[in-house]
Amino acid sequence: MSYSDTVNYIYNLQKHGIKFGLRNITRLVSILGNPHKSFPSVHVAGTNGKGSTSAFIASLLKISGLKVGLFTSPHLVSFTERIRVNSEEITEHEVMSLTEEIRSKVVDFSPTFFEVVTALAFLYFQRKRIDIAVIEVGMGGRLDATNILMPEVSVITCIDYDHREYLGDTLSEIAYEKAGIIKDSIPVVVSSQAPDVLEVIEAKAKEKNSEVYLYGRDFSAVLKREDPSGICFDYFGGDSFDIHDLYLPLIGEHQMQNATVAIKAVELLSKKITPNSELRTPNFIREGLKDVKWPGRLEMIQDNPPILIDGAHNPAAAVMLSRALVKNFLGIYKKIILILGIMGDKDIEGIMKPLLPIASEIILTSPGYERAAPPAKLAGIAASLGFPEVRVASCVKDAIEMAIKIAECRMQNSECEMRSTEYEIIPKYEICNPKSLIVITGSFYTIGEAEEVLGQKGVLTRLRE
Repeated sequence: MSYSDTVNYIYNLQKHGIKFGLRNITRLVSILGNPHKSFPSVHVAGTNGKGSTSAFIASLLKISGLKVGLFTSPHLVSFTERIRVNSEEITEHEVMSLTEEIRSKVVDFSPTFFEVVTALAFLYFQRKRIDIAVIEVGMGGRLDATNILMPEVSVITCIDYDHREYLGDTLSEIAYEKAGIIKDSIPVVVSSQAPDVLEVIEAKAKEKNSEVYLYGRDFSAVLKREDPSGICFDYFGGDSFDIHDLYLPLIGEHQMQNATVAIKAVELLSKKITPNSELRTPNFIREGLKDVKWPGRLEMIQDNPPILIDGAHNPAAAVMLSRALVKNFLGIYKKIILILGIMGDKDIEGIMKPLLPIASEIILTSPGYERAAPPAKLAGIAASLGFPEVRVASCVKDAIEMAIKIAECRMQNSECEMRSTEYEIIPKYEICNPKSLIVITGSFYTIGEAEEVLGQKGVLTRLRE
């Protein structure tokens, strides 16, 4: 099969949409020789923070000398971001080769895009002879294609409202789907949760005879410092060990909880697969966190003018973004120019509420995907929330160009008055920085497209499901 035929096959898989259930994926991996049974794993579910937590776990395992596979979704720019071994992305050639191998063995059934990608990741990890894999759930948990795993440790990050059309309208219903990754006698590490969510998780854990390690009860952390370069915190492991002054180069107090959950998961994991591992020593954990990278989360991608991206795509994530911006950036930058592009099936009003009040300028746009909400619809919702004065851009490229012009205009028009002191005359702009911060958010689709607009080259960029 030609390269173009293989690419078309992958793209056409997206037409099958989202189909929950384990029958297809079980059949698919069986045809491939059950590659997921060739390595131990950590399985990570949740609404927010599961990608970051997965990246932290992988980084901690890698620093100990293990060969670590990491499977996450979605990607920002390149499809190859989803599948990595020791931080190195799968190559485009390997994606094509493995896809063709899978396609040649799929005869009389039609797996979905995510099912094929999951099987591809498992097959790739087997071929690379990894020591362990960190696998992020695609959506939900109970019926997600990744749930054929029998992990060494399960992890459930913060659960909130998202994907209601698939997971349910209440937090309890959503929690039931997420808790479906809990396996018999396998420990589960859990982020801080709402009481009704925790009730569902603990009931499932009791049913499965699985021990629950809960953030804030069995282990915890205390934030010591936070600024635009990252956070510093103390880890308290409960009945294990404490570590002081851990540094994480990601912004936001929520990342402290994600990192703390990752530490506890690795601690439990090391007892099971590497009993004599130094993973449980402070130095390894410190080293594993200090250089970790996870793009698209309060990430500054350009300095002049300053542009920050964040993948917040549900109300809870928008609240965390808003808090982090107020705490870390509004003291440095005078104004926030907000570019917002949201999928039409999301809680648009819930995402807007915490973000619109902190913005001096609001630009509403739409990434190039069918599911994206039209800018006019976003404008109508913004007006209903008391923000009628918004700008509209038909695409992300136009929105960024508009924001840059606004930022440049503000810089040119800023008053550069002189202030005298006893010793010298100081330009006013050195005392109060007049720069505006451009913030792009609302969807991973939006920020991924923004990165492309700003020059990042992508591989198989349109495979977004």
